Amino acid sequence: MRILVLGAGGTGGYFGGRLAASGADVSFLLRPVRAGRIRHDGLQIRSPLGDVLCRPQVLVATELAAVAARQPFDLILLSCKAYDLDSAMDAIAPAVGPATRILPILNGLRHYPLLDARFGAERVQGGLCFINATLNAQGEIVHLDPVARLSFGERDERPAGAGLQALSGMCTTAGIEHRLSPRIELDAWAKYAFLCSVAASTCLLRGSIGRILATEGGAAFLGGIYAECTAVAAAEGEVLPEPVRAAALAILLREGSSQTSSMYRDLVAGKDVEALQIVGDMVHRAVRAGLSVMRLDAAWIHLQSYMAQRQAG
Repeated sequence: MRILVLGAGGTGGYFGGRLAASGADVSFLLRPVRAGRIRHDGLQIRSPLGDVLCRPQVLVATELAAVAARQPFDLILLSCKAYDLDSAMDAIAPAVGPATRILPILNGLRHYPLLDARFGAERVQGGLCFINATLNAQGEIVHLDPVARLSFGERDERPAGAGLQALSGMCTTAGIEHRLSPRIELDAWAKYAFLCSVAASTCLLRGSIGRILATEGGAAFLGGIYAECTAVAAAEGEVLPEPVRAAALAILLREGSSQTSSMYRDLVAGKDVEALQIVGDMVHRAVRAGLSVMRLDAAWIHLQSYMAQRQAG
């Protein structure tokens, strides 16, 4: 199976690099500067699960169409910031052949209807990941903790096709923890409800989970915002099982926790944030369902103000 990975940042670079290092047929679609660096130095992963240095196939935009025409890609692993989805779809379009499938591992759920509209729902599979990784000054992928997990499956609870079964086998060979899920949409909602709770709370209250819990009312706020997110999930037809909710609350209510969110770290650094795609989309779904989500509303207003201030310079 031929795989195209868009970008070689922390997420795509880690999972794509692990696959490439294990012998999988993986190509990376990169901007010219990043492509030149990896062609010269290779793709380096620094990880508590073991370091990797590989020299994968690297493509730039001007080369993609010709390469895809000669040797079509079976799967495109789409890992970008959710706010970059439009440009990402433009970038991968020349590689989408008659039998190509797209596996997005973006944050949130807002990307699915957009991908469906552009490429057809029959091409778009369900996926998510858990990883905390970034690039250092040398362009190396730095995996920051031992968690690196992929989940993927067919949407609408269809049986897994040959492509996803093949990907599962490749992940096993590469040593990537993964799950071929029969209920990927439920899994996606479980992650989204938790991620949105953490992102909204840490951005609105400007601190780690532990710092929030140390305040009067902090525990009630965190439990309440998670309840708002799970209520939205239920309104969308995905009732999260009690063990899933209990596991999420155990993390959200862990005293002394240093956990924040990538959105909080981006906000503190003055960077663009996935506010619309994570918090805004959850609020919009709540509005459509007629649900009151006061905590999420406050976080969304706060993030909109931040984005407006950032755009104003």
